[in-house]
Amino acid sequence: MAGSASPTRTATRPAPRTATRPAPRTAPGTPVRTPARASSRTAPRPLAPRRAPHPSLALVTADLLGVLVGGLVAGAGWSWEWAALGGALLVLTARSACLYRPGPETGVLDEVPALCARTALAWAVVAALLAAVRPEAALPLPALITAWAAQSLVAASVRGLVHGRRRARRRARPAAALLVGDARTHTVATVLRRCERPVVLPVGIVGPRAGTPGDVPVLGSADEVRRALGAHDVRLALCVGEPPAAYLRLLRAHGCALWRLDARGPGHGSAPGTTSLAGYPLTPLPPGPRRPGAGKRALDLALAGPALVLLSPLLLACALAVRLSDGPGVLFRQERVGQYGKAFTLLKFRSLRPGDDREAATRWNVAHDDRMSPVGRFLRRSSLDELPQLWNILRGDMSLVGPRPERPFFVAEFGRTYAGYRHRHRAPVGLTGLAQISGLRGDTSIEDRSRHDNYYVDHWSLWLDVRILVRTAVSLVRPSGS
Repeated sequence: MAGSASPTRTATRPAPRTATRPAPRTAPGTPVRTPARASSRTAPRPLAPRRAPHPSLALVTADLLGVLVGGLVAGAGWSWEWAALGGALLVLTARSACLYRPGPETGVLDEVPALCARTALAWAVVAALLAAVRPEAALPLPALITAWAAQSLVAASVRGLVHGRRRARRRARPAAALLVGDARTHTVATVLRRCERPVVLPVGIVGPRAGTPGDVPVLGSADEVRRALGAHDVRLALCVGEPPAAYLRLLRAHGCALWRLDARGPGHGSAPGTTSLAGYPLTPLPPGPRRPGAGKRALDLALAGPALVLLSPLLLACALAVRLSDGPGVLFRQERVGQYGKAFTLLKFRSLRPGDDREAATRWNVAHDDRMSPVGRFLRRSSLDELPQLWNILRGDMSLVGPRPERPFFVAEFGRTYAGYRHRHRAPVGLTGLAQISGLRGDTSIEDRSRHDNYYVDHWSLWLDVRILVRTAVSLVRPSGS
């Protein structure tokens, strides 16, 4: 993006080499003040941030080690199966409490109450199931309390070692972070830079340019954000206020941990258990929306394959009707744009023979074309013309549910006209979708379709796919066509 130079690049020519003096040593985390017109050869280099290993695996290992010790203390009636069940319950409940997503300054004492409570819950569930399945091996209350205490002590001790090493590493070399949000990000950047022993070092601000500190560049475009993420290996983003959703998607795609930093000042309460950074309350933002993956593909194969076999007589009847009514060329092949902009060939039963290739690629709707035969009109109104797309689904070009695939000409045009239109291609395109069951077919608002498609992508789940498929099946009894 063309724009003004970064505020930190003010030197116009190198300083004379004879005037160079050794740069003074600074303590880790001390802000380095660069003279306004110093060159890169003579200016002291700021403390270089680096990414610290993510502690999730070490924290899970600490909890499972505690489960092992607790099981050994429990003694009689305990087995590996019950230990595995207790460990799974503990990890799931601890994950829901964000115990595997510690803040930059989180310590073990911050986690002890939540850890002990979830350990007690796991022991209570496992002990109740053990008493129901094997009454003779039921754990007495003293043994249960002893096992819970031993497990909590071991898990907390190992977690303390993990957090201690992590804090020491970050104080030696702070973690690189981006600040994303409103004008308060500049104040936060100044505060974090002047901390005596920082654990987080801002390397860029994604927000307004006014009032930016001289040593923290402002990133005004997605390309600049990507360059900063790669140059500093950023894995942490602090969100002040309400950052733009597009930047949140970009940061999540890069693998950044997102935390909301409350810079509103005194008088604003925060949720219990909130951690802090330089006196600012920190709360973890929820993980990004789940992207369709193996589960969605399995659902496609489980339904499209049998449907293609069961509907083969109907497919044959439709093909025969098209052949007798409109002559050779039963199938209509057309280039469409799929997931991530990848082009593929979509199959349909031919309902109208276009005049030329340009008409096929650029004409928006042919539902009321007088050249369409009665058979073609019936196929379009009943949506039977789309049945060959079951083969596209089996090939992996499409999914049963997803944004409707469109021709490249209209993708380019709508992408220029409607903000967010291209974001709908984050998911596989589909035979049916949320927009279609909401009545957005044919000559309806592209903006409304795009909004429904992006909602589907952002809130995807297998259950949402099932709901859309059920509503699609219901709508077939009152077809409207397109």
